[in-house]
Amino acid sequence: MLEKMTYQQRLILATVISAILVLFYEIFVAPKPTVAEKNTSTTIAKQQTTNSASVSNLITPSTYSKAETVLPSAEIIARVKSEKFEIDIDKYGRFSQVYLLEDKFKDANGQKQKLLSDLNAKPLEIRFSDPALNDSSHAIAYTANINEVAPDGKSELILTQTLKDIIITKKLVFNANGSYSLKLTMSRDAQYFITPGFSPTLGADKFAFNGSLAVTTEGKIKNFENTSHKSDETTPKSNIIASVDKYYSSVFYNFEIPVDAVVTSDKDKNPTAFIIANGNLNLNGYIGPKTVDTLKSIDPRLVEVVEYGMFTFMARPLFWALEFIEKTVGNWGWAIVIFTILVRLLLFPLTYKGMVSMNKLKELAPKLTELKEKYKGDPQKLNIHMMDLYRKHGANPMSGCLPMILQIPIFFAIYRVLLNAIELKGAGWILWIHDLSLMDKYYVLPILMGASMFIQQRITPQNFTDPIQEKIFKYLPVVFTFFFLAFPAGLTLYWFVNNLLSIIQQYTVNKLMARTKRNAKVAESA
Repeated sequence: MLEKMTYQQRLILATVISAILVLFYEIFVAPKPTVAEKNTSTTIAKQQTTNSASVSNLITPSTYSKAETVLPSAEIIARVKSEKFEIDIDKYGRFSQVYLLEDKFKDANGQKQKLLSDLNAKPLEIRFSDPALNDSSHAIAYTANINEVAPDGKSELILTQTLKDIIITKKLVFNANGSYSLKLTMSRDAQYFITPGFSPTLGADKFAFNGSLAVTTEGKIKNFENTSHKSDETTPKSNIIASVDKYYSSVFYNFEIPVDAVVTSDKDKNPTAFIIANGNLNLNGYIGPKTVDTLKSIDPRLVEVVEYGMFTFMARPLFWALEFIEKTVGNWGWAIVIFTILVRLLLFPLTYKGMVSMNKLKELAPKLTELKEKYKGDPQKLNIHMMDLYRKHGANPMSGCLPMILQIPIFFAIYRVLLNAIELKGAGWILWIHDLSLMDKYYVLPILMGASMFIQQRITPQNFTDPIQEKIFKYLPVVFTFFFLAFPAGLTLYWFVNNLLSIIQQYTVNKLMARTKRNAKVAESA
């Protein structure tokens, strides 16, 4: 069937396949986010034997037992306040709640929103291996040296918990960008587990990665997705331990001294990461939006927490290119337009070659039909004569496949970039588009995208031999319009501009082929 289709028909088919694969992955494969207020229980380790430094020897999944349900909300003993965020710290010595105060992070009513779930493990929460010590630590409150601290990189918040035979001290210094340092000391050694918390839930989205991740000293990224993490798993020698959703992250990191960690699983198969420690511990942390510039300003290696799925290797450089354009033109909408043009220009040589070849195949269609009739009882001879015909006229039935194959992963990568880029949140474009991370509430872009796809079909030379195939392609603009109604405006803008460029390209090729055909006829008659 492929040899009977024009290049543009193949491209549309590739687009359909891409969309189907995206939808299939997101609906049936990708993990669904955990509902923020769902009451889950977190399991944590209990050491049975050995003081070995190797985490694989120290703790194995078989030695784990359920410790307790998640700690409830508690009295606030200190608060970190700045113009951009607030952090409430409760009597358990943890980040009870985080609020982002910039307008783009507020809800439709202009109210600040909670970054963390009320019923899951919170950042800086500690669990002890010793059950008695663990129970004691959750019965006795921390005290704070001050009630309010500014994130100025200097002021120190000291949280102290005095138990029967051990004193725990957390010394915290916060920075204006949301990063902080933690110096945790204990009056005696005791094995414990400290977490960056359950994945944030403000930006939970079934189309994006939600869960925990670890980056090892070897640079390997290990993902643990919500609703699909079945058993406890150790992650030794890691530089980054993070909990993430689509737009936000809570991160522990130490690039000088790697940490050992364990990622536990609750009854709903949701992961929570804990660093394994014994005695004193120094960590750096960050909690807030996964804005690439912010992460890079703290440490360039932290950009690893921005997760694009299986196409991260391709998506990350595409984002850098898009970001570079945005910094040049000063607008994310126009950056997407320019970026789309550049991608099309990059693929133009292959695309043009494929279009020309497919137009040649269309011209050869009558001769191919004659060959099929002549050699319908001899497939071997038919193939030989078809290949001779292709070679004689410089046509290649597979030449349209390479651009099609290239555009499928590019589509996936761009889809992931535009879906996960928090930089688009609150970024306007023109007139009615005030937030490229949200759907076009007036449906203008999806309708324009569908209309451009319809025009694209009309100017594409048709070569259908199957009426069912013709009907499928006829209704594709309608189908795709409905697909894109709920997509972010930034993604719809990309696809609309891509269609406009395809129309221009197809129109140009049609004109060139018509001119070539006229010149050939003139030459024959001369």
